Amino acid sequence: MSNIYYRYYRFTKGDSNAMFIKDIFSDKKPVLSFEVFPPKQDSGLGDVLSAVEKMSSLPIDYMSVTYGAGGSNSKNTAYIASYLKDNLSIPSLAHLTCVTNTKEDIQKKLDEYKALGIKNILALRGDRPKDFEGELFPGYKYASELAKAIKDHGGFCVGGACYPECHPNSPDIDTDIEHLKIKVDAGVDFLVTQMFFDNDEFYKFRDKAAQKGINVPINAGIMPLTSAGQINRMAVLSGGASMPSKFLRIFAKYQDNPEALRQAGIAYAIDQIIDLLSNDIDGIHLYTMNKPETAEKIVSAINSLF
Repeated sequence: MSNIYYRYYRFTKGDSNAMFIKDIFSDKKPVLSFEVFPPKQDSGLGDVLSAVEKMSSLPIDYMSVTYGAGGSNSKNTAYIASYLKDNLSIPSLAHLTCVTNTKEDIQKKLDEYKALGIKNILALRGDRPKDFEGELFPGYKYASELAKAIKDHGGFCVGGACYPECHPNSPDIDTDIEHLKIKVDAGVDFLVTQMFFDNDEFYKFRDKAAQKGINVPINAGIMPLTSAGQINRMAVLSGGASMPSKFLRIFAKYQDNPEALRQAGIAYAIDQIIDLLSNDIDGIHLYTMNKPETAEKIVSAINSLF
């Protein structure tokens, strides 16, 4: 996407106060989006806002803001999502989970989002918070139920998550896609994948989803792994995403050279994205880990392909 077209899109079609993300997917392809996360402590909010301001200059179509385990930093989710659309003219996608929220909690959060003018919500089941002793899923047990509640509330575009290599709690990919179809039928307008590192697994998932009648846009989630610690953590958090032999060779060669590993991780992500773009995908969703420099390197390498 050229910078000229990007500016035109952002400030004419891309009215962030009125933009449903589903309309962005209808209007252009592929879409480019980023994910950021709120700080664990309020004292870190300034650093996060500084990061999103730097990333706002890049040619992106929307930015999502995570919710945190159990909604522990949900007030900052709403604040950052509002800041993106009101101050930086970027459509925002606020995450919402049902893991610890009652139905009343959900309704209050939806009222808050609506009052702030937030138009887009990513409906998630959510992960159990660390050391949480309360009741899990006191209101809605599944993301499909949450998605329906959001749609019934009215006024929101709803996104959903999907796992190219099967949700860790599903017995197999076919069962997982059946559950995904239920979620889409409940009102999900577009999907964002969990991070993956093997594009062939994504293509197989996309074909199976289409065969099942899932025809909403699927945004491919890419995370540049740039440190040994991050690689080890993401192997767990990604829900069992496979690591191709090419990636493992890179890790083995550069794991003791932090700067070389960082550069190699960025290069691997760029290669993934180039391959995906050549296969007619709906969009790229970059898990930025709040690192503007990494996002800038990747976007500068792929910008001419959009």
